[in-house]
Amino acid sequence: MQFPDMSPSANVTLTRRGIPVLGEREARLLEAIERVRSIKDAAAEAGISYRTAWSAIQQIEQALGRPVVVSRAGGPGGGATTLTDECRRLLSIYQDLRRELEECLLRVWEAPEALHQATG
Repeated sequence: MQFPDMSPSANVTLTRRGIPVLGEREARLLEAIERVRSIKDAAAEAGISYRTAWSAIQQIEQALGRPVVVSRAGGPGGGATTLTDECRRLLSIYQDLRRELEECLLRVWEAPEALHQATG
């Protein structure tokens, strides 16, 4: 390897009709919502403001044409925000796609001659 201090990286963004729906920032936010069950706390964990988080959720919902989160008001058990089942599936597909792409990039980076043989 000629560049041992380097590694490949790529960004994945899912689009719908050319409109970005789910990228790295949105995935981090949705993952955090699933973990902490609060948009406010998830925004802080994802390193974005609450307003930016809420705007991102609204943009995803508008692009998909349906909700991606379900909020339950507080009470004896406290409030919670969770992802819809469909959103969980979409996030899982996004995570799998990102992981597969990173593994593929690393394989080609570590053995670039395989790429030249496949394309040559």
